[in-house]
Amino acid sequence: MKLKYIFLYLGPILLLVGGFWFGTKISSRSQIDNQVLASGSIEKFKFLSAQNTNKCGMVLENFDSLVDGDRIQGSCCSAMDLHRYQEQVEGLKKYSKYSVIPEDPYDIPVSLAKELFGYQKEINLTSEQQKIYDDAVNISRERGPCCCKCWRWSAFEGQSKYLIVNEGFEASQISELWDLQDGCGGPNHLGHT
Repeated sequence: MKLKYIFLYLGPILLLVGGFWFGTKISSRSQIDNQVLASGSIEKFKFLSAQNTNKCGMVLENFDSLVDGDRIQGSCCSAMDLHRYQEQVEGLKKYSKYSVIPEDPYDIPVSLAKELFGYQKEINLTSEQQKIYDDAVNISRERGPCCCKCWRWSAFEGQSKYLIVNEGFEASQISELWDLQDGCGGPNHLGHT
């Protein structure tokens, strides 16, 4: 008889505690998934396709309210395309030794973006280095680091300056890198327009 009363009183409490624990596990799942999903995988593609922190028209001032642990995720102009996404991630692997180059064009750490903004402001190119940059603009798909002068343009201009000055990158490498880092979405494939 006493056992019946114990379950009568403890049952709802156990359900409440269990439900709270289970609900907490579900609410943090997307954060955990993003940390363990491999760039270029179908699972990461599905995750990033549903994110919307990457927006057209986002400028440097938008980053004042973001902390270094935040991430800019998803595409800004068109829906992500799985084949294109996988091509980009695969292409970026050859640049993995450079800390200023993200491994995933649709998942950029805010800390990296802020670092690249600093290079854009601080690094001045010589006339010879500026020619490399200008040549990259002329041969890149978007005619620059991005399709519009948004946060990506500023960040990847800074990245380009850093790579030209410190790593000796040529125009073809900068142009290829811009194409690989394109976060606008859409089905364009590398080497095609």
